[in-house]
Amino acid sequence: MAVFRSGLLVLTTPLASLAPRLAPILTSAARLVNHTLYVHLQPGMSLGAPAQPQSSLVQATFEVLDFITHLYAGADVHRHLDVRVLLTNIGAKSAFLPPLSGSVQNLAHPPEVVLTDFQTLDGSQYNPVKQQLERYATSCYSCCPQLASVLLYPDYGPGELPVESLDVPLPSTIRPASPVARSPKQPVRGYHRGAVGGTFDRLHNAHKVLLSVACILAQEQLVVGVADKDLLKSKLLPELLQPYAERVEHLSEFLVDIKPSLTFDIIPLLDPYGPAGSDPSLEFLVVSEETYRGGMAVNRFRLENDLEELALYQIQLLKDQSHKENEEDKVSSSSFRHRMLGKLLRPPYKRPELPTQLYVIGLTGISGSGKSSVAQRLKGLGAYVIDSDQLGHRAYAPGGPAYQPVVEAFGTDILHKDGIINRKVLGSRVFGNKKQLKILTDIMWPVIARLAREEMEHAMAEDHSLL
Repeated sequence: MAVFRSGLLVLTTPLASLAPRLAPILTSAARLVNHTLYVHLQPGMSLGAPAQPQSSLVQATFEVLDFITHLYAGADVHRHLDVRVLLTNIGAKSAFLPPLSGSVQNLAHPPEVVLTDFQTLDGSQYNPVKQQLERYATSCYSCCPQLASVLLYPDYGPGELPVESLDVPLPSTIRPASPVARSPKQPVRGYHRGAVGGTFDRLHNAHKVLLSVACILAQEQLVVGVADKDLLKSKLLPELLQPYAERVEHLSEFLVDIKPSLTFDIIPLLDPYGPAGSDPSLEFLVVSEETYRGGMAVNRFRLENDLEELALYQIQLLKDQSHKENEEDKVSSSSFRHRMLGKLLRPPYKRPELPTQLYVIGLTGISGSGKSSVAQRLKGLGAYVIDSDQLGHRAYAPGGPAYQPVVEAFGTDILHKDGIINRKVLGSRVFGNKKQLKILTDIMWPVIARLAREEMEHAMAEDHSLL
């Protein structure tokens, strides 16, 4: 079976029935698409009728938000897929909701195949249904000229699901701001302008839930703050964070793909409040469980500056079902960066000026930083290890190259009775006294450097290429 780089999945089953079948549907789609999978929700649409189906508005209810979250959570097991739920035809409750545009929406990765969960009566790849599907896809989105089509049913096997599973409600995406229960069918309110913020490193499915909810709530403009500079210092492995420009590029492509009708203002987030703390035109702020307190702080800051509070929408975290013992149990960029450790991110720079017969790696760090562990790891890979501490001990030993100069500089009272230098006494003389320390280092460092060069020559004689 052919595998395509990008695809469009058109879901036509009512959401309550579709949710428990979503995992096998996504698995079937992941066998056919290996990069970008767009998802278009049109519950209740029939591809078997004679008339060509048209895209219609899907009311944004809490059930729809919960389903989108469920879809992204289920897609997380297919990490080779960049899943994007398209929101063009999903609208929040609003008096200023614009009508659906009849124009074709351009996508960053035009689909090469269109897939659907629509069920034909006999489960066959029925040509008229596939033709309807292809015409529907090309009437909504820019697709590749040679668009293929596949009916996923019965490959995802919905008949195997227990009937009672269809009545189990999905977990809530948005934690209610009040103890009053909400109905899954309750419409979600729309706003003119709102904000959302984050680091958005290696854009993942938890980010996509946060951004999708914000895009559904906003009807005109969404301000997106992207953490930069001082706000990155506390992050795990900040050295592996994508550059700001790269994060913004991926973020912008995703946002324009899922809801091109919005105006997006993507700005660097340099303090905890950002524009949410000072922009009077903003009406809501989307936060996660982890950043909810930050959202409350933003509202206190606004009140102190005579601005109205923002409506806070707190999004539940996505659980990472495949996390390791030393990783967070949520879908997290920190875990992704941790998994990068030990991987070659780019080929080594070519350095023609370096000698070809020997490559020297220097290990430095404070006490307890792991120098010995790394040295042993390199030794296991074939490196010749030179321990500068051991060279220092050799230099201090009676008859060693630094013994007599040190005794002459600091006196015989630094010696044990057997003539060995008492390092504890010597240390008490130099540590805390910059002048005395410089006298010692001026003696020791050249000696240790010479001993290290001798060890390198010895290593080269034994045909070692790395030390």
